Amino acid sequence: MVDREFTELDVRQMLEDASSLRPDVEEGRWVVTSRHRRRVWEVVVEPDEAERVLVVITAYPVVRRRRS
Repeated sequence: MVDREFTELDVRQMLEDASSLRPDVEEGRWVVTSRHRRRVWEVVVEPDEAERVLVVITAYPVVRRRRS
């Protein structure tokens, strides 16, 4: 998480403040859209039903392409 400039607490806050949820291309995973440091972020998660936990796969800032 250090290389992405966020902490576990940041991820927890992003999940709490989620603005949308959609299925990921990988079956069984979900993409959570949220905000962190005034930027839009996506957090990819996968529920682990056996352990009853939500596993964070990755998180990254969304880079919007500029129209030319």
